[in-house]
Amino acid sequence: MASIFTKIVNGDIPCYKVAETEDFLAFLDVNPNAKGHTLCIPKKEVDKIFDLDEETYNGLMKFSRKVAMAMETIVDCKRVGMSVIGLEVPHVHVHLIPLNTMEDARFINKESLAKEEFEAIAASINKAFTSSL
Repeated sequence: MASIFTKIVNGDIPCYKVAETEDFLAFLDVNPNAKGHTLCIPKKEVDKIFDLDEETYNGLMKFSRKVAMAMETIVDCKRVGMSVIGLEVPHVHVHLIPLNTMEDARFINKESLAKEEFEAIAASINKAFTSSL
């Protein structure tokens, strides 16, 4: 059965798309730790990050770096942190989280955003990502 992320890749479930290439997709986390919290995934469904072939793994890191750099120009934060946990969805995903304190990385405190806020943030990050290509 396809993961929720594969359903997003296939267009069966909508997302707030931040960036996309032929092999990777980035979209806002709908239950974010902070405004701009983004997930980067390979389009190919693989459960565990270290099960990715080396080319896909390196490609995901390169893609995630570009997304994080675009985020830093848009989101007010001290830095963008990265976390790979992978227990909640059986599809490799990298969390890019705008950080101002260590608490922002703990997955305890969550932001509540309106649909319009998600759309505006996604569009802004996408514009910064696209202009950096």
